[in-house]
Amino acid sequence: MTLHAAVIQKLLNTGSHLGRRAAEHHFKQYAYGTRNGMTIIDSDKTLICLRSAASFVANLARAKGNIFFVNTNPLFDEIVELTSRRIQGESYNHNRSMNLWKMGGFLTNSYSPKKFRSRHKKLCFGPTTMPDCVVVFDAERKSSVVLEAAKLGIPVVAIVDPNVPLEFFEKVTYPVPARDSVKFVYLFCNVITKCFVAEQMRMGIKDVVKDLAE
Repeated sequence: MTLHAAVIQKLLNTGSHLGRRAAEHHFKQYAYGTRNGMTIIDSDKTLICLRSAASFVANLARAKGNIFFVNTNPLFDEIVELTSRRIQGESYNHNRSMNLWKMGGFLTNSYSPKKFRSRHKKLCFGPTTMPDCVVVFDAERKSSVVLEAAKLGIPVVAIVDPNVPLEFFEKVTYPVPARDSVKFVYLFCNVITKCFVAEQMRMGIKDVVKDLAE
């Protein structure tokens, strides 16, 4: 089995190709076909988009940028929080993971420390500095976040499914077409983390060599 085939098989094992419903017209570029009225997402295109997002994250690490994670699904809480901690620990940036259910203006408001109480009685923290990237785990459910990020010119990396409306899809800078299963979200976060940390380590080695040369 080739490396490409192995990676595609790993994507298939996460169920990322199983769309929940028929695709909107603008999403059909990522569709492989349909089955029982449901969209089958082309895993090759998911991989291409995932690589593009990972490359952007690596460039962000090189520039010492901040990533802000937005999660609305309790099933992903542990994965997202672990990803945020790992990136923060390696980059020393002010990255935050955040669970949002219903809160507008979290980006467009001032960047002073602020707290919110969700309807699930969970304490949430808004960003205290302008993020350089927003990672969204469901572009449709957190459409307000996508719109606010676009308004501020902040790049958005998001998992998008076949029924995400065009008005939100167009504002996602790096869309990753896939079903947001727990297994795929884990893989997605793992790829982002490894790319970010690897680039930080590479830059750290460069700095050490530069210091030795001086």
